[in-house]
Amino acid sequence: MTVTIGRRELLAALGGAAVACPLAARAQSNLRHIGVLMGWSQSDPYQSWLAAFVQELTRLGWRLAVNVRIDERWTYGDIRRAQAFAKELVGMRPDVIVAGTTPVTAALHRETPTIPIVFAVVSDRVGAGFVGKLSQPGGNITGFINMEAAMGGKWLGLLKEIAPQIRRAAIMFNPDTAPGGGSYFLDSFEAAARSLAIEPVTARVRSGAEIETAITLFGREQAGLVVMTDSFMGVHLQTIISQSARDHVPVIYESPRFAREGGLISYGPDYADMFRRAASYVDRILRGAKPAELPVEVPTRFNLIINLKTAKALGLEVPWILQQRADEVIE
Repeated sequence: MTVTIGRRELLAALGGAAVACPLAARAQSNLRHIGVLMGWSQSDPYQSWLAAFVQELTRLGWRLAVNVRIDERWTYGDIRRAQAFAKELVGMRPDVIVAGTTPVTAALHRETPTIPIVFAVVSDRVGAGFVGKLSQPGGNITGFINMEAAMGGKWLGLLKEIAPQIRRAAIMFNPDTAPGGGSYFLDSFEAAARSLAIEPVTARVRSGAEIETAITLFGREQAGLVVMTDSFMGVHLQTIISQSARDHVPVIYESPRFAREGGLISYGPDYADMFRRAASYVDRILRGAKPAELPVEVPTRFNLIINLKTAKALGLEVPWILQQRADEVIE
């Protein structure tokens, strides 16, 4: 179950540690120090994911401002911010850093070969050079992956089930922030397209304006759209939802927030659960474990959410069998 906590409640839970000034940091020099670098905007659901991490740390015996302090930074999907904040956090010499998204982990990886890093919401962990093998990471980085490469085909298959009329489908991503520059999910997406008699299209975007233009084009072509898991796309989620509604484009995305806020269908892991599990690795590292000894783990929970109101607006009849498989149906 995802616990949603607002910004005010999260700051209260953090006890102000996330924004501690240098003087306060010196006064708390006896505390264990955790850096957190998040690749999204400083809003929900991303705040609730961090709250889940803090709650699990507390359950494991770590009390903010008592025996641990946290410094958090947010990149808003911006590579330059990720690089600047990675340098800043590494310069603080924390005991461990928690990294949310592939670009953030890559930025930290370039800055330090020694400080332990625990990532969450990373897809191509081996291809990106973060770890050697899943069972034996072998360096200073370990964590929790969110997607296997085959998910590109799974998304397209679900989209075809809910919108069987599509004969053309695009996969959209920002090549600067997507896993493998966008290549990680492409093979499975294109293989699924061939098996479903769908013409595959690759849509590379780097701004909200480019997202709007691309979706408008897909609407004219009566095409479907798969939105790749990508911190940039997450930041522009409302643009995707509103533009796809205007242009009558059926879209699937991995974030539950997408379907809950008006998108058609979402399928992806429980991210709050992944951050809870990341807290267990941070706990073990603070107690002496080495990242090289902690295997990279895969998601254990996935959620399929369908928005029937949006389906009706798009003129789609959602098959009953698909509704039965859904974890949540929004009417």
